[in-house]
Amino acid sequence: MPGSTFQTNPVDLHRLLDECHRGIIQLPDFQRSWVWDEDRIKSLIASISRAFPVGALMSLDTGGPVSFKPRPIEGAPQVAKSAAPRSLLLDGQQRMTSLYQVTLRGKVVETVTPKKKMVRRWFYIDIGKALDEAVNREDAVIGVPEDKVERTNFGREVVRDLSTPEKEYAALMYPVCQVFDWDKWQDGFDQHWAGDQHRAVRDDFRTFKRQVLENFKYYRVPVIALDRSTTKEAVCVVFEKVNTGGKPLDAFELVTAMYAASGHELRKDWFGDEASKGRQARLSDTLRFADSDAGILASVSNTDFLQAVSLFYTRERRRDAEKDGKQGKELPTITGNRQALLDLPLDAYERFEKQVEAGFVRAAKFLHRLHIYRNFDLPYQSQVVALAAILADIGDDEEHEGIRSKLVRWYWNGVFGELYGSAIESRIARDFVEVPAWLAGGAEPSTVSETIFRADRLKTMRMRLSAAYKGVNALLMKEDALDFRSGQKFDHTVFFGENVDIHHIFPQDWCKKAGIKPQVYDSIINKTPLSYRTNRIIGGDAPSSYIARLEQGNASTPAIPSERLDTFLRSHLIDPALLRADRFDQFMESRQRQLLRLIEQAMGKSAYAGPFAEEGEDVEDEAAASA
Repeated sequence: MPGSTFQTNPVDLHRLLDECHRGIIQLPDFQRSWVWDEDRIKSLIASISRAFPVGALMSLDTGGPVSFKPRPIEGAPQVAKSAAPRSLLLDGQQRMTSLYQVTLRGKVVETVTPKKKMVRRWFYIDIGKALDEAVNREDAVIGVPEDKVERTNFGREVVRDLSTPEKEYAALMYPVCQVFDWDKWQDGFDQHWAGDQHRAVRDDFRTFKRQVLENFKYYRVPVIALDRSTTKEAVCVVFEKVNTGGKPLDAFELVTAMYAASGHELRKDWFGDEASKGRQARLSDTLRFADSDAGILASVSNTDFLQAVSLFYTRERRRDAEKDGKQGKELPTITGNRQALLDLPLDAYERFEKQVEAGFVRAAKFLHRLHIYRNFDLPYQSQVVALAAILADIGDDEEHEGIRSKLVRWYWNGVFGELYGSAIESRIARDFVEVPAWLAGGAEPSTVSETIFRADRLKTMRMRLSAAYKGVNALLMKEDALDFRSGQKFDHTVFFGENVDIHHIFPQDWCKKAGIKPQVYDSIINKTPLSYRTNRIIGGDAPSSYIARLEQGNASTPAIPSERLDTFLRSHLIDPALLRADRFDQFMESRQRQLLRLIEQAMGKSAYAGPFAEEGEDVEDEAAASA
């Protein structure tokens, strides 16, 4: 095929396993350890024994631009470790390791039982059951303990003993570790069952050999062989699109393998070891308070971090190209896309990693000042990458009030413009270039200049997971909203100590009884941040009823004067008179106007209130919406 960089050929299973044994085929060092359980191994053995397909393998020829540190298949002998592999197995590690361990290796196999217990097993095929068409072939595959003796009654009673070849012959149990070399075992079997009276048993073995063992000997596996010219991006796509047997490998793991070839342990940088915390733990612990499980950066991934680093490296390359007089399309692109991660040199990573980590720590502090305390309440995880990269770039300049206010405005435009939900990579790169220039006196970044917030969007914000929904909640807390019951501001101490979350103002039960539709009462207009205890007092009653309870107090809650309670309500942009009168429609109109002014203030621009509705309809999960 012209231009093709791969071939698909069937290869003998025995040959593939032998090449794994000798180190001719190895694994990229990022491949996960062998983890198949006992039942899956039995199923694989059964499939091969019946010549059923078990899926194609994919390999990559070595010696090309994708240079991974290799490691032999698990269990291979020492000689395989010193061999130079001809190809690396990209897809099929679990199947090939399982088959190698149970057939060619000739040693007991470590596996996991259905009860998640690590055990050591030898595998056998019950000859009689394998020849019985009424028996499921998987039921003919048996796993026995390391000493080859099965016991029951707490180990007091032996139910199967295969500890010698003679006992294997007598039990008609064929060892899977000899499926490719049965002559010696057959000689012993024939001798054990010698004589005319046992001719039928010997004939059964010959039938078993033809119907079962020869399926192993002649089994062929489709192998998609990528040649050495295959690009890094194509290899990454393999793991994202093809490697469906487990969790797809991401760019971090590919970069880990490439850095390992130079002696750098990228995985240790991120995950740490017994001696020290890794970067993941350090970021997760940043501004983590006693009442929270993890900090605001808990979901920053290793690829997020590499993406931020690649922004600095690609900008450095572009600046160097500009110095060399290059222009236009000759200039490298500033980007943090997947290809940029795969092309990130180790020296560039080491040059920028500390600066970028400091940027993420600054981002955590920035978000806390906006009253975004939990990762769950973060409008966009992707925007944190841009924020961290920008803060890493400007450093201490962020402490200047004028610069910080601009940065806050950029952040809220990204949230309420809902710009970080798609085309993320290009948005991050664009903001990394445009925002620092704007902070230094340049033009507004496109995230600010091109953003439009529609006034009617507030009515359709119902999903708890929506970025703009979370943004309104944070803005209310930032504007010193006071809890209805305690009158406390929602700083981080109150937020975690009082279990603050978004709750309905007109309760769901009351709204349902009043015939109000969920798409109306579940809007963010009818929600606000409140403590858990306050929400319990509110219950499902009319606002007029729960306001009366708050004013009267009880044994555990002091009475609240009406004027003071009205102050609490106004801090949430609620008209107390409308709430006290249970006037839902007027309340919704009033609060929508006030929330809109709050958003306009944060974005630094007016909302669009014209006649043209936004194209399409919101598709929302009402179960997720009803917080």
